[in-house]
Amino acid sequence: MTLPYRPNVGIALFNAEGLVFAGRSHAAGPERIEPGFEWQMPQGGIEPDEEIVAAARRELAEETRVTSVSLLAATDEWWAYDFPPYDGPPHKLSAFRGQRQRWVAFRFEGPDSEIDVLDPGGPEIPEFSEWGWFRLSALPTMVVPFKREVYARVVTAFAAHAAP
Repeated sequence: MTLPYRPNVGIALFNAEGLVFAGRSHAAGPERIEPGFEWQMPQGGIEPDEEIVAAARRELAEETRVTSVSLLAATDEWWAYDFPPYDGPPHKLSAFRGQRQRWVAFRFEGPDSEIDVLDPGGPEIPEFSEWGWFRLSALPTMVVPFKREVYARVVTAFAAHAAP
């Protein structure tokens, strides 16, 4: 039996200078992080019947506390990636072969002090240990290899919102 993909939303958060937010992830389980490729943009599961932009706003707030945003764009297509082989302990993502994502771009309208990745306020363990602003075009080289193709599509889709 082939496992299904988990519906997921990715978020490209741009600041006023056109740089994009990324956090240093310490994810475990099937989405394990490889040394040297710890950076990624926020992402998370979509609840049944949840609208894509609403899911993006919820996930962004859950992972960063950021709520001061305006919508720039959203992708219409789903882009999927497979998890690498995993034989570790049971994990909430073990029931999936990977994730299929739609992406949403927001403009950050608040001060950097609004961002709190160490205490994002939810019941989950923080997703990120630190964060920064980066050129969107650099993100595919900063993320784990199994996500690179999707990140390259994000770069193309949201290039108009990014710093040159």
